[in-house]
Amino acid sequence: MAELEERNTHKVYEKDKIGEVQIADEVVAIIAGLAATEVEGVDSMAGNITNELVGKLGMKNLSKGVKIDVTEEHVSVDLSLNIKYGYNIPDVSEKVQDKVKNAIQNMTGLTVLDVNIRIAGVNFTEGKN
Repeated sequence: MAELEERNTHKVYEKDKIGEVQIADEVVAIIAGLAATEVEGVDSMAGNITNELVGKLGMKNLSKGVKIDVTEEHVSVDLSLNIKYGYNIPDVSEKVQDKVKNAIQNMTGLTVLDVNIRIAGVNFTEGKN
C-alpha cells in the first residue's frame, strides 16, 4: 500500500462510510495513450529517449508519448504521435482529440480541458489500407 501512496493520485469519488476512489496520474496517461492508438491513422505513440530505451529492454511503457497535468478535477493532455503515411493529419488529430477526451471523461469523471497533439513522425512502411 505504501507503493500506491508515493504515486500522484487524485480523488474522484467519495461516499460516507463506504470509502473513496483515487486515480493515479499514470492511469489517466495510460487511458489517453490507449485511446489515441485505437484511432485509424495513428501508427504509434512517440516517446522520448528514455521511453525508447525502456521499450528496447522489453518493458512495456503504456503511457509513452503522453504527458498529463491534473489539477483538482481538470486534465490537460499532451500527446506525441507517429502517423501512418497517407492519412490526413488534421482529420486523424481531431479524431484522437475526441477519443482521448471521451475516454478520460467516461472512465474517470475528470473534465478534460484540452488535448494537445504533436506529430513526431510519419511511418512510410505501412500505407493506407
